[in-house]
Amino acid sequence: MRTLESWLITIAWVVVALNPAQSGDPKPFPGTPSKWQGFARHDFQVGGTDATVVVPDKPLPGRPWVWRGEFFGAFADADAALVKAGWHLAYLKVPDLFGSPKAMAKWEKFHAAMLGEYGLHHRPGLIGLSRGGLYCLNWAAAHPDQTLAVYLDNAVCDFKSWPGGKPRGLGAGPGSEAEWKKLLAAYDFKTNAEAVAYKLNPVDNLAPLAKAKVPLLLVYGDADTLVPVKENSEAVFERYTRLGGPVERVVKPGQDHHPHGLKDVTPVVEFFAQALAAAPAK
Repeated sequence: MRTLESWLITIAWVVVALNPAQSGDPKPFPGTPSKWQGFARHDFQVGGTDATVVVPDKPLPGRPWVWRGEFFGAFADADAALVKAGWHLAYLKVPDLFGSPKAMAKWEKFHAAMLGEYGLHHRPGLIGLSRGGLYCLNWAAAHPDQTLAVYLDNAVCDFKSWPGGKPRGLGAGPGSEAEWKKLLAAYDFKTNAEAVAYKLNPVDNLAPLAKAKVPLLLVYGDADTLVPVKENSEAVFERYTRLGGPVERVVKPGQDHHPHGLKDVTPVVEFFAQALAAAPAK
């Protein structure tokens, strides 16, 4: 396996080859910058929704970026390593929407702004930690041509499993009654049966990603009791493999839902670098 340092050295020329120079300078990010992990952080709004962008000290040519689905700043070693490597890091604050069409409408406005106003790469890499997986997988399924790759970390991939779970007879985990009610409202489901019958739940909607060969990286503890892996990460791995989609995984033996992430985040940085190298030009 190549070292993190070797990837940092080789990423730049790859991005140059894939992304012709922008016409004119991109618009600077608004707001007085603060600091996040030593990098410039900008907090502002897009379409009335709070947004955060962290700017690397030396942005890579082509301005590639990773988009955190939920829980900005939590278990963020990989996020920080990517910013250090020259990637922008972005987050749009749409909590309690569980990747619903309402959330995706806001994501579309944000994506358009990141490209049209700020000159970022047309295909963001996605980071789906826990329930953030719902956002990332739903975006990728609806926009496979606007998705570079998806990294899923102990991710929720089936909302029947969580927040549904055992109380509703939908999975082995504990679920959450309060979060299930929020999910029904987010999707405008009138009944539980309508939610169960929904055809675009991420774990059931992997074919568009596989057809477009969107790479997936699954990192998960095999003893996750909150988001059971057989209903989520392992189900995605098995189904995506059958569909012919490119997928790899890092399994943490004996680990529960927490802690997220990896002690050595090199596999995550490599994953996004390889996806960028293989991505078609716009």
